[in-house]
Amino acid sequence: MGTFTLKIIKNYLYNTAYQLFAIIVPLITTPYITRTLGSTGVGVYAYTNSVIQYFVLFGSIGISMYGNRLIAFDRDNNEKLSEDFWSLVVIRTVTIVIAYVAFIVYLVFVGEYRNEYLYQSIQIVAVIFDISWLFMGLEDFKRTVLRSFIVKLFSTIAIFVFVRDPSSVGVYILILSVSTLLGNILLWSYIKSFVISPRGLTLTFNKHILGSLKLFVPQISMQVYLVLNKTMLGSIDGVKSAGFYENSDKIIKISLTVITAIVTVMMPRMANTFAKKKFDQLHNYLYQTLDFVSFASILLAAGLAAVAPTFSIWFMGESFSETGRLIPVLALIGPMIAWSTVLGSQFLVMTRREHQFTISVTVGAIINVLANILLIKNQGTMGAVIATVLAETCVTLIDLFFVSKAIPNFSGLSGKWKYILAGAMTFGIIRCINYKLPGTFVSLLFQGVICVIVYFAICVATSSSFTNTIIRTIKQRKATN
Repeated sequence: MGTFTLKIIKNYLYNTAYQLFAIIVPLITTPYITRTLGSTGVGVYAYTNSVIQYFVLFGSIGISMYGNRLIAFDRDNNEKLSEDFWSLVVIRTVTIVIAYVAFIVYLVFVGEYRNEYLYQSIQIVAVIFDISWLFMGLEDFKRTVLRSFIVKLFSTIAIFVFVRDPSSVGVYILILSVSTLLGNILLWSYIKSFVISPRGLTLTFNKHILGSLKLFVPQISMQVYLVLNKTMLGSIDGVKSAGFYENSDKIIKISLTVITAIVTVMMPRMANTFAKKKFDQLHNYLYQTLDFVSFASILLAAGLAAVAPTFSIWFMGESFSETGRLIPVLALIGPMIAWSTVLGSQFLVMTRREHQFTISVTVGAIINVLANILLIKNQGTMGAVIATVLAETCVTLIDLFFVSKAIPNFSGLSGKWKYILAGAMTFGIIRCINYKLPGTFVSLLFQGVICVIVYFAICVATSSSFTNTIIRTIKQRKATN
């Protein structure tokens, strides 16, 4: 932890504070939404949202990730930063307009859920105003976190006030879409401190279009196995199945946000460190981030998988009991996503190896599509879950291969077997307890506390690197006091 600077820790705390809030909000709204809209209503939302994300993706053309890295490179030159910022804003505005026209054409041929699609399409417009990549590249997470707090608070209050019964699916979609749009517009009030007026600046487009497209290809592939599952489930097995998958996936992804918050913070720092050719520091950042996400993601996966049978019913209601069967399998993607995010997004992309990142996510997308075709028809939602696990595992293995080639004597996953062993043992212990206790809040809280204690104790007993660092840090602080 020694190489993590005060600014990195501060940005991580800002990001983590928001991610914790982002976890608390669904903990409040999801039980209400699942019971109010039902499995069909949640399925309609998940299915229509999955389709809209394709238009959002094609309108964005990889600018968010490209812009984040570009600003990180430019941030010591205000004029160049401003030129690149305005160039990207113009490019994205044009591509989003094209994407929205394509959506209107699609809407003409849609036979059902037309209103829901129209409400979801506000998300396409919202992308024009999304400049969060500017602040991420500048490592100014305070402003994006403040914006996100306001948006989440607004949408949460609106959900409880206006979403009243199963017919409120459209209202629910409208609340989420409008809050996203307003949140993106809010960020523009801060740019005067960082960006100068476009008048007199030389804007360039061709090189930025090409640069964005290099990151657009992997984002297409990523979207395939992030969203296609719900689209295919809705088309093949019905919108209810899409709803079951959506909520199972949401539980895993929401929990992961606190862990991957460190990656969001580290991406611009990695890009800037790489630009300055401080390679030893770059590798230290990578190793420390990998160690943290390994410890945390395996604990998360073990805990969620163990309590899933009773947690799913307590949290979402009897109509979503199917998710209790899905979550234990889907929880396997927790460590995979944590590792691939660090290896791929944080290292490969930020060190200009996006072609290797593209290969990994493209292979993952192909495997996901083929597995979905083979499994969904016979296995339903579980087929989509298995396909996701296979895809995420392949992406992680390929990212690991490329990173090990890029770094001589790569040792990023050394000793991680200790976390896997601790996770497996913790899962077995907590699952036995879960079978014997009722599915109440107090019972689940008790199991969560025991889960953390058991996992941490096993990690200490096996002398894992993360727990050793924590213990060493505590001893050093006691010695200085």
